[in-house]
Amino acid sequence: MSSPNPKPDLEDSINVSQAHDRLVREAAACAREKRITDNGSEPISLWLIGVCGIVFLIAGGILGSAGDLFNYGAVFREGYVRTPPPGVEETGPVPKEALAAFMTRGAKIYSVKCNGCHGPDAKGDGANFPSLAGSAWVKGETDRLAMIILNGLVGPISTGKTYGGAGGMAAQGTGLSPEDLAGIMTYVRNNFGNSTGDVVTVEMAKAAMEISAARAKAGQQLTAEELNAEHLKNLPGEPLDPKSLVDPLTLKPVAAAAP
Repeated sequence: MSSPNPKPDLEDSINVSQAHDRLVREAAACAREKRITDNGSEPISLWLIGVCGIVFLIAGGILGSAGDLFNYGAVFREGYVRTPPPGVEETGPVPKEALAAFMTRGAKIYSVKCNGCHGPDAKGDGANFPSLAGSAWVKGETDRLAMIILNGLVGPISTGKTYGGAGGMAAQGTGLSPEDLAGIMTYVRNNFGNSTGDVVTVEMAKAAMEISAARAKAGQQLTAEELNAEHLKNLPGEPLDPKSLVDPLTLKPVAAAAP
């Protein structure tokens, strides 16, 4: 009579669990020793990397000793100016309307010189730093405003209130170029709710610096009395049409392009 179980019995001496574990370990060992890689993705041999490194070192030494490849002083040419490609004319920066160009320069100076005290909205803090928004001295005579920026201010301001205690406002003229002064004056006179609509030119700013240097108390802070007595006037210089074109870097007027 045939057995009801078609599968033969395993020998009693075989431990199935141990045999399975041994097969798994052997398969894993074979996989580690004989890893199959895709064509073209095999790792680079260490000896090849070493040989390439030695070659690069030798080549670098030869090039460095034979010429000035790594000598910045020899490669860099003093006064070098890049020439445009053949058939292309160097035009420089695109001209901008005067008011916009001066305002852009002024915004940069404000962020460095003024923002820390008067704030990003130019309204001050009400105690130590006055508001520039709506200020009669900001919107008024340009000579007076220039003297305040260049020399600082002590004592009461246009409203009669004293800010900053005995120290007052420190001079901000150090490091300012005429272009910077023209930019910051134009910026505060046409921003933060102020709208004089005019441009304080570089020529006017240069005149302001000369006036400041010629003061009897040169280098000292001004008072309201001195400002109103000696600087209640506009700076000399030809006015500039706010819509005329200027070089955005030098702020110098440029001729309009032919139509």
